[in-house]
Amino acid sequence: MDLITLGEVLLRLSVTSPGRMETARQLDVQFGGAEANVAATVARLGLSTAWISAVPANAWGDRVRREMSAHGVDCGYVRRTEGARLGLYFLEYGVPPRPIRVLYDRRASAYASLTVDDVDWEPVRRARLVHLSGASSGLGDSARALVLRAIDEAAMVSFDVNYRAALWTGADARRFIEPILPRVRYLFVGEEEAATVFELTGDPESTLEKLAGWAPKATVALLRGANGSLVREGDRLYAPARRPAVQLVDPIGAGDAYVGGFLWATLRERPIQEAVDTADAVAALKCSMWGDIAIIDPRDVADALAGGPGVRR
Repeated sequence: MDLITLGEVLLRLSVTSPGRMETARQLDVQFGGAEANVAATVARLGLSTAWISAVPANAWGDRVRREMSAHGVDCGYVRRTEGARLGLYFLEYGVPPRPIRVLYDRRASAYASLTVDDVDWEPVRRARLVHLSGASSGLGDSARALVLRAIDEAAMVSFDVNYRAALWTGADARRFIEPILPRVRYLFVGEEEAATVFELTGDPESTLEKLAGWAPKATVALLRGANGSLVREGDRLYAPARRPAVQLVDPIGAGDAYVGGFLWATLRERPIQEAVDTADAVAALKCSMWGDIAIIDPRDVADALAGGPGVRR
């Protein structure tokens, strides 16, 4: 495999904007999870990708496997667990000044019960790159043990801090994440996460310098939302050279799309500037569509980078 990811997927139930959870009469059904989103993006762009996880042995778990497989992801290492449940989250799209609100319900999910002994680690050893994140690491001791074992087994590791305040405190996240940073090859950190988890509140350049000191082997990407990204490799900094215009439909999953685009370009051994531009374009494409996963192909990325007319014939 070019890429293997390990983490939880959730049932996503969305209230149609501008509705509120307390008045909703129907919910839109999707699936999403940080690591699964990255796997799906990279698979859709043409690389061999597998996802390691656990789902309940019921209709919801089977649907997750079918949908991930439809994106091109190998789900042969996804464990079906009897008597378990699928974690879920409710999503309310606020119209400004209301924010987007997320309500999690993922306690005792199938993934939360997955142990290191349940996983076949041989494909992790053989993969070119293994991607992990804080979104699943925050679920508890068992989930953190999975991440540590994956790092031990992997030839090369990508890690997205992906902090979730509903799962753990910034201090707890830092205690777990900071010791693994010297072993990471690609590190992705949101600007707000840098402040909350690592107490880095200076300018982007100084934040990247500090992160690079903790992760000396890593190419470090600082994701800055509407301000784009800034990436440090060695002593050089890279920002997107061209940024597509974005009509915001759904920002959920944009960070995962950025990671997927960056890793896709990197695994194809593209120059770092091209990887940054590609990642930014894939994130922009994701923001233009509904759902957690970027439903795209390489032509979409090429069109976004090329700009030009809004109609392709």
